[in-house]
Amino acid sequence: MNTADLGLPVDVPSTALFTDQYELTMLQAALKAGTGERRSVFEVFTRRLPEGRRYGVVAGTGRVLDAVENFRFDADVIGFLRERSIVDEATLEWLSGYRFSGDIWGYPEGEVYFPGSPILRVEGSFAECVLLETVILSILNHDSAIAAAASRMSSAAGDRPLIEMGARRTHELAAVAASRAAYVGGFATTSDLAAGFRYGIPTVGTSAHAFTLLHDNERDAFQAQVDSLGRGTTLLVDTYDVTEAVRTAVEVAGPELGAVRIDSGDLLLVAHRVRQQLDELGATNTKIVVTSDLDEYAIASLAAAPVDAYGVGTQLVTGSGHPTCSMVYKLVARAHSADPKAPLEPVAKKSLGAKSSMGGRKWAARRTDEHGVAEAEVIGTGPVPPGLVDRQLLVELVKGGEVVAREPLDAVRDRHAAARGRLPLSATQLSRGEAVIPTEYA
Repeated sequence: MNTADLGLPVDVPSTALFTDQYELTMLQAALKAGTGERRSVFEVFTRRLPEGRRYGVVAGTGRVLDAVENFRFDADVIGFLRERSIVDEATLEWLSGYRFSGDIWGYPEGEVYFPGSPILRVEGSFAECVLLETVILSILNHDSAIAAAASRMSSAAGDRPLIEMGARRTHELAAVAASRAAYVGGFATTSDLAAGFRYGIPTVGTSAHAFTLLHDNERDAFQAQVDSLGRGTTLLVDTYDVTEAVRTAVEVAGPELGAVRIDSGDLLLVAHRVRQQLDELGATNTKIVVTSDLDEYAIASLAAAPVDAYGVGTQLVTGSGHPTCSMVYKLVARAHSADPKAPLEPVAKKSLGAKSSMGGRKWAARRTDEHGVAEAEVIGTGPVPPGLVDRQLLVELVKGGEVVAREPLDAVRDRHAAARGRLPLSATQLSRGEAVIPTEYA
């Protein structure tokens, strides 16, 4: 069974209440005013990238599609809304039959984005589109933040694999989403079994310090693990004395020992010493895995160390200092009446400061140079220039309420690696800077 194709949320019967109350009060007022059925276009975008980031990563699109499909107001949900008097009976009746019937276009998951990029475009009646604002933003803001951190970490790691192990550092359901987003961003495996079950991500795990402390001595712990999991297992060697532990590990498992894990200390220094010791003991193929609160900067600092893999937890699942992408969901066009043939009119918020937006239903394309390297993110509302027709970024995700673009997670992961590879080389530098390519408006 491919659980990634189930289209089900994790541990919730419906996504309908993953919203803010004002979505429903706006709905009630719009239905009463006769404006709720006006054809409308909402877009998701961010006005700026998090400080120091050179590009963003679109992640969570597959989860958004699941959430839209499961946005249903069943009897229990309707009962809750009635009990709290959140909306009137006419609105409750409308909600009881809610099914999103519009269209959704967006950047394909795994693609990179920049300030102003119309990452997602939701089209339908105002009433059916406005309800999706909060759940869409909560998914995209979280998953894209994790994927961006993961992308920076995987770039810093180069060919060395990364293990996602942050489940204990975040909410239990957020951990599953974070693992998925990390995989999109380039991580190879996860320690979270729910993520493995839900999305088919490869899972790994051996033992913690508690297993060593359980036994009367380190040798007994290593022997028990090898007897159970085989010589190819990974032994944790920093519970007591690292040098003594490495010696014992090789004595117990032999030179066929799969790996040792280091979880504390000066990782650069300890890794060099452990590698030398392993080689002297004949365990030349035994790998070294390092953990211990790593982020992209720590990973980059270990580039010259004899490290074979990294395990990352806290910094990954918190977005490495940027747990959100500040994406917004704005109405950019609407019809003047409920007539389905009424033309769309651009609308936009006008305000002082940096919160104004650009109205109109937008297209986006990425201009490249003669080598295929990205030069600019071009966004417009009119005709697409001939030279950019084949470079458009938005794809159809939902048509007439039906999902048309669900895809395997491995395809998303590969797309991100390819998209990142088409950016200028400076995109992968960890030094702070502006977006690696400019946003231009046609």
